[in-house]
Amino acid sequence: MDLNKEIISAIKTKKAVIGTKESMLLMKNKKCKLVVFAQNLPVELKEELENISKMTNIPIKMFNGTNKELGILCKKPFNISVIAIKG
Repeated sequence: MDLNKEIISAIKTKKAVIGTKESMLLMKNKKCKLVVFAQNLPVELKEELENISKMTNIPIKMFNGTNKELGILCKKPFNISVIAIKG
């Protein structure tokens, strides 16, 4: 499935959790099926996401755009760096 469509669908069905801390918490508790992050996410946070992903086997994908563009895609009036999509 196209990543953009999957994000839009998750937002519409309220299966998306927005925010770095919230997404990492869901990953650690294995309560999501996918985590998406913006291209301009700071390297330290990306590495932390990758480490959690390795421990939990939850895939992470990079959104082809900035946090501003991810916020626009989600129809939110703010920048979004990380989204977790619940299963």
